[in-house]
Amino acid sequence: MGRQPRLPSVMSDPLTNRGTAFTAAERDRLGLVGRLPDAVLTLDQQARRAYEQLRRQPDDLAAYINLEQLHDRNEVLYYRLLTDHLTELLPIVYDPTVGEAIKTYSHEYRRPRGVFLSIDRPRDLRRSFEELELGADEVDLVVVTDAEQILGIGDWGVHGIQISVGKLAVYTAAAGIDPARCLAVVLDVGTDNETLLNDPLYLGVRHSRARGERYDAFVAAYLDTVSELYPDALLHFEDFGAGNARRFLERYGERYRMFNDDMQGTGAITLAAVRSALNVTGSRFGEQRVVVFGAGTAGVGIADQLREAMVRDGLDKDEATRRFWLVDRPGLLLDDMDGLRDYQRGYARPKGEVEDWAGGADRAGGDTGHAADQGIDLLTTVRNVRPTVLIGTSTVRGAFTRQVVEEMAQHVERPVIFPLSNPTEKIEAMPADLLRWTGGRALTTAGIPVDPVEVEGVRHVIGQANNALVYPGLGLGVVVSRAERLTPGMLLAAAEAVAGQVEGGGPGAPLLPQVENLRASSAAVAVAVVRAAVEEGVARVAPDDVVQAVQDAMWQPVYGETPRSSG
Repeated sequence: MGRQPRLPSVMSDPLTNRGTAFTAAERDRLGLVGRLPDAVLTLDQQARRAYEQLRRQPDDLAAYINLEQLHDRNEVLYYRLLTDHLTELLPIVYDPTVGEAIKTYSHEYRRPRGVFLSIDRPRDLRRSFEELELGADEVDLVVVTDAEQILGIGDWGVHGIQISVGKLAVYTAAAGIDPARCLAVVLDVGTDNETLLNDPLYLGVRHSRARGERYDAFVAAYLDTVSELYPDALLHFEDFGAGNARRFLERYGERYRMFNDDMQGTGAITLAAVRSALNVTGSRFGEQRVVVFGAGTAGVGIADQLREAMVRDGLDKDEATRRFWLVDRPGLLLDDMDGLRDYQRGYARPKGEVEDWAGGADRAGGDTGHAADQGIDLLTTVRNVRPTVLIGTSTVRGAFTRQVVEEMAQHVERPVIFPLSNPTEKIEAMPADLLRWTGGRALTTAGIPVDPVEVEGVRHVIGQANNALVYPGLGLGVVVSRAERLTPGMLLAAAEAVAGQVEGGGPGAPLLPQVENLRASSAAVAVAVVRAAVEEGVARVAPDDVVQAVQDAMWQPVYGETPRSSG
């Protein structure tokens, strides 16, 4: 094999490379003569070939690697392919396939993408960004993780960079956030994953996860630095541990332009589904009784969003809080329990309230809901509360048993039941069972894709509570409005914009829109968010024509002007 000539910089940079789409004139001007086959293909032709190559991959993980290799070569073509086949490829570039890719990151490492910040070298934090040579007005979005709680697979240390990369891919494909104006970041603070620590090829810092003051100082330094260098950027936090996620949002949410998808995004998409369900039942937020099974980051984030909607519906905060019952491993959260997290305490019920409840407690794995290691279980809670809304974020497979569901359905004409845990092996109940057990009366959505279900002659289309219906448009709205911070009103506007896209509402209609037209859906969400930001006085830009401003801001996967030379 002969000597392989060095690639000109215009071809080695995925932001400028267009491969066989370089015209003869461009090849001559950029020093590419003889470096490419003679034929000049259009972007459409390249996308067709790339899709054919992708379809030949033997499994989803191989497809993920194929897409990442394309991403490393040609960003425009990558996003064109992703945009053209978003419904099919969303589970490949993000959950669930990205979880498998994260597990093998150190062994499948090919090319760095993103910014790696080591807690062992805090002095390098600012330099790591400065050497990117990006101006203060050249970054719109930064996604950061510390990888403590990646999807449903736990602590994966520096491998978490792939979750930040994947999240940005969805922002761009679904909402047109310019990929050249985005940064993926991982805070490498160590890992408690012994498999990684004992792997000689592991690429992260090789010690247990830092905690306490050292960890907090590192996160604070990150926020100070990135907000100073990129003052207009939305700072997206992803897959932090449950306690840290909420703690940082409460501590810094008013100071920085922050968003936490695990809490706020999950809460907003659930709020949208509840809004659609209430449109069917004809009831109001302030009239609901809500049981949340799984009181972690997601469950409490959902409760927060629904409570905010109740307050806007006329209840004061205390009244709204009293309409929630949260059940976790110890059972129903009560105010005399030891070990409650700070963010759970506000929802803990008075012990005296439950002293005369009939039903008792069953241990996890029993036939009354897998609800608790001790204390008041899920079935007992449902029997006494008679909830109108039951939400699952527990990752306990089968927790919504037939007994639990039938108990709820005895007292509610149209029970709203959302088993949101994913993947499939962790879902609280399959929607088909919920519909059969309630004679088709349940209003349901799920955290996983589910095929339509026919019950008693009615075809029920099950919407997926996919955060991708919310956060891309939410981010685009923040970019367009240059909002100073993200407010509850902006989150509510995003949720209502999603709910407003549900067509009809007749028998069997989904509670959430399908993801086939996600780009148009994200634009509608962005418009609502911009208007809410203006109304709440946090927008630094108030467009005269909000719809056009959103359209103008959406990056398109097309080839633009080429550089003057290859460098």
